[in-house]
Amino acid sequence: MAPNHQASTPILQIGELAKRTELTVDAIRFYEKRRLLPRAMRTTGRFRLYMAEDIERVRFIQRMQALGFSLREIRELGNLRARSVDACESVRKLLTAKMVEVRTKMRDLERLKSELAADLRGCNAELEHRRRHAPSACPVLETSEGGLK
Repeated sequence: MAPNHQASTPILQIGELAKRTELTVDAIRFYEKRRLLPRAMRTTGRFRLYMAEDIERVRFIQRMQALGFSLREIRELGNLRARSVDACESVRKLLTAKMVEVRTKMRDLERLKSELAADLRGCNAELEHRRRHAPSACPVLETSEGGLK
């Protein structure tokens, strides 16, 4: 299979690409294996060679991961980058779906936060009760409503 690079001159070995993008060599190999990066050209000694545009590809992957996109979604977005003018509608759909996912996670986290706060209040009340009375079982571990049960 031929490398998917344009006719620009290879300038980086994998270690230099890793250094410039603050990733490990293993992460770059992983991105290549998952087809997030095009297959690297090789020297006669089988060293991977990367182009200047691969630095931007890796930074794009990092930005998309920071936004919560999965590797599958990032690969899709990367493919859309090649048709940037025609891809806006597709990108909008992906962003809209991600926004819905984030809102759902936020609601779930708020619910979890409320449950944890209630359990913490129960623990605090029991510990306060123990200052004047005999200890009882931890309310979080004893009730069916407890978050840890």
